[in-house]
Amino acid sequence: MLRLVLDTNVVLDLFHWANTDAVPIMAALEAGRIACFADRRTLDELQRVLTYPQLKLTPAMIADRYARYSGLVQMHPEGDSPPLPRCKDRDDQKFLELSARCQADLLVSKDKALLKLRGRTKLGFQIVKPAAAASLIAGAMATGPDIPCSPQEKLTHLL
Repeated sequence: MLRLVLDTNVVLDLFHWANTDAVPIMAALEAGRIACFADRRTLDELQRVLTYPQLKLTPAMIADRYARYSGLVQMHPEGDSPPLPRCKDRDDQKFLELSARCQADLLVSKDKALLKLRGRTKLGFQIVKPAAAASLIAGAMATGPDIPCSPQEKLTHLL
């Protein structure tokens, strides 16, 4: 099963904007075909962002979106991360750290600071945009669950 971390903008794409690039991710998440991880810091950021006036969410809508997402993710405990590159945007470092700690296969992001790290450093996970994640999820599902290889090996074959 693929292990994902979603940055806050991607969570908004899933649970607020219904972005077409994110629809396959949402379907796989709801069907339990992928594992998605969060921690206290990433959920705190989501809670804060959901209150931004430009989203025009009522308190009930905020509670609904937060509850739906937090009900689908697996909480990962805080802890030390292996050495990681520093993200230019310090607010995004938590997503790198969570991805490393939970041994994610993918960090799904639209954030330019995170995406700039792709290929420039050796990470134990891929940093991809939502459309690429959707393609990788579809490809991993097409190879079948009974293939005796790790999710990272499946990703290597798909990339």
